[in-house]
Amino acid sequence: MKNLSEMSWKNFICGCALSILLFSCGARQEINYMKDIENVALDNSIKNSRTTLQPGDQLIITVSAKDMDVVKPFNQVYSSASTITQYSQPSSNNLPQQIPVSGPTYSVDTDYNITFPQIGKISVKDENIETLKTKLTSLLREYIKDPIVDAKLINFRVSVLGEVARPGTYVLPDGNATLLSALGLAGDLTTYGVRTNVLVVRNVDGVFTKERINLTSAQFINSPYYYLKQNDIIYVQPNANREKAARVDPNTGLYISVASVIASLVIGVLALTKN
Repeated sequence: MKNLSEMSWKNFICGCALSILLFSCGARQEINYMKDIENVALDNSIKNSRTTLQPGDQLIITVSAKDMDVVKPFNQVYSSASTITQYSQPSSNNLPQQIPVSGPTYSVDTDYNITFPQIGKISVKDENIETLKTKLTSLLREYIKDPIVDAKLINFRVSVLGEVARPGTYVLPDGNATLLSALGLAGDLTTYGVRTNVLVVRNVDGVFTKERINLTSAQFINSPYYYLKQNDIIYVQPNANREKAARVDPNTGLYISVASVIASLVIGVLALTKN
């Protein structure tokens, strides 16, 4: 009987410990990003990893080969004074670094074309940086032996607004940005940011679309909004506590202090009058 009582007591203690452990783990997971990432297949998101080129995009394209004299006619003359500032990913808690970039710049016109030296107009519709490099390499083989083409998108902009540490517009390197990398540049969400309802607004050919993203679930990496497009806007909604604080007059504390002083003076005057 005694042994049975001891076993029941031990089982009770183990049960309590297990319950506390499970409860504490569950509470902690609520603020983690992508808590079920191990259950999500990433293959479906690979096809969206490169953004297609859009009118207004600016590209730096350089051509090289063993004989650099041969490639000179295919490299557009440019001024080194004309630069665009991009932002690199911050390390640890440091601020993102601004990196000036310059080179032969080509603009995508409204018909999705660029004008390339010696070749003329080249369509970039439905092309991304990698496929454009392949296309240019193929075209240049008619003039150059073993050409090497380097291309970069230099004005890829996204805006991050709302409850983040550093809201603003960022120019991202190479046009290869994800929702998480953009939030990282903005210093991540504040403690007041709603992680289950991040809004992404997109404008493609004048048509606006939007999607709400739940950062606590890894499923969002399969969304077409995980890989960002040119001029995407990310908005992090404030939680109820932040909204409640925003509705409070910032001078409320001052009013209370003044009222307290007046009340003290009135009480003092009444006390003197009674005496």
